[in-house]
Amino acid sequence: MRILIVDDELRLAETLGQIMIENKYLVDIINDGETGYDYAMSGIYDVIILDVMLPKMNGFDIVRKMRANKEKTPVILLTARDEVIDKITGLDCGADDYLTKPFSTEELLARVRALSRRQGAIISNELNFGDLVLNQSTNTLFCGAKSVRLGLKEFEILRLLMSNPNNIITKEDLLLKVWGSDSNAEDNNVEVYISFLRKKLFFLDSRVSIETVRKIGYHLGEKIK
Repeated sequence: MRILIVDDELRLAETLGQIMIENKYLVDIINDGETGYDYAMSGIYDVIILDVMLPKMNGFDIVRKMRANKEKTPVILLTARDEVIDKITGLDCGADDYLTKPFSTEELLARVRALSRRQGAIISNELNFGDLVLNQSTNTLFCGAKSVRLGLKEFEILRLLMSNPNNIITKEDLLLKVWGSDSNAEDNNVEVYISFLRKKLFFLDSRVSIETVRKIGYHLGEKIK
């Protein structure tokens, strides 16, 4: 199961991330609201842990915008404010749960598990598309009896493509979600790693291909053999 943590308190975010990893969750950590919203809208997360007070876009606005755009991933809001009106505002925006800082990590984990059960989430470390299986714990890509280990950026790119099989993933999305908003990476960096992935798909003799949508981005397809 994959968790998104959006919190600008760096130490708290890293601590929560480590706790989630120790409990066998996959974790992404973001420290500002605008980037957090972009990640949340990817649809690849099972639960989102979201601070209310964030730079660029606050937690209430993130949840409100997510729900307006039909993104249903469960959200736990975190806040230092214990006012009833804040809790009401958060829940009315579309959040599924609300925790006031400071809180026990055991309680947070229990709420994450509860939301997972409520959504009927299946805890799985595998993504599937066509004849491919991507193990998210080991970054290993399987095709029948063959397998190949992916580098970190190769893994993140393919994970995004396999998690959104019916969508075109733009180069801008890949730069943001794989390289990060503070990176100086350019379109050419994306093209280089797409080339690496295509070579590995060829090595695996997979029917799956990474299709280019000119001037936009990429999506997965299947070749007929």
